[in-house]
Amino acid sequence: MMSFRNERLKNFAIPAGSVWLMTDIAQSKGRQDLYTKQSPQILKALRDMALVQSVESSNRIEGITVQAQRLKPLVLGNVRPKNRSEEEVQGYRKALNLIHANHKNLAITPELMKKLHLMIQEGSGDAGQFKNIDNEIIETKPGQAPFIRFKPVSFKDTPKAAEELCVAYRHAINQEHVPPILAIAAFVLDFLCIHPFRDGNGRVARLLTLLALYQRGIDVGRYISIERLVEDTREDYYRVLLESSRKWHEGRHNIIPWFNYFLSIIRRAYIEFEDRAGKVKSAKGAKTGFVLNAIKSFAGNFTLADLEKACPGVSRDMIRLVLKDLSRKGVVKCLGKGPGALWSKRG
Repeated sequence: MMSFRNERLKNFAIPAGSVWLMTDIAQSKGRQDLYTKQSPQILKALRDMALVQSVESSNRIEGITVQAQRLKPLVLGNVRPKNRSEEEVQGYRKALNLIHANHKNLAITPELMKKLHLMIQEGSGDAGQFKNIDNEIIETKPGQAPFIRFKPVSFKDTPKAAEELCVAYRHAINQEHVPPILAIAAFVLDFLCIHPFRDGNGRVARLLTLLALYQRGIDVGRYISIERLVEDTREDYYRVLLESSRKWHEGRHNIIPWFNYFLSIIRRAYIEFEDRAGKVKSAKGAKTGFVLNAIKSFAGNFTLADLEKACPGVSRDMIRLVLKDLSRKGVVKCLGKGPGALWSKRG
């Protein structure tokens, strides 16, 4: 909400570096539309990979993990969760499915925030409810005393703050004609500063990010996991949040560090999308192509599990078929027996 008050975004002077990133994203979006029309099977394989990686990364950022062999069945299959972590992983998948299928009809409101929180936290005592006690964002580092990174909005003011944020976001886009991607970045920053839930704020923020981007026609997150890119740059993520949240309560915070990081993640997603989609020329062999590219990317020997992790949208049976074919052609060689055996590249 503080990023939107006093027509701040309407009068925001976008730095030249940010304009360059925005222009590059707009051009990449146009090129993505061509792939969408020409290679639907490739996009299906990318969607499966992105779905698994998004669920895994967004939960892992918050310290929620499941066994590797259980991840794909939980995300792409219909297996029943065995524990609390698996419930949260499957809940995030359901929330993603909701956004993917209904983003055009979902209004960004406090009630939607609660609904998404209920889906990812179902089973906890306060799932789908705003916090009922003040919270603080604490950082701990090895060998150092914990310190308070940020004090969010009080629990008493949270409902009002969430409502103001949603109204201000819609007004900025519809009435002030603020560049949508700037409004989205500011919305996510303010949501994280409000920190409306006791737990799960980061995951809800990432879901809202995807939803807002989809609604403005930026849907690269369907094919490349935005959550994984955030996880890969976790140190930068926390650093820019710290920089841009200083003096937020006074409305004198610096949006630019967070905005540039936000833009860089989206641009990186488009670059990766073009790289992956461009390498797989044959729609019929899309998943085979992903396995081949993964093998080429390994610096040394690799295992079946390494390939499964690199190609989460490809089944183990499919990977084995590709390895069998490559082995027959002398491209790779198995150095042992069983699923844990090492494989080496030949020549």
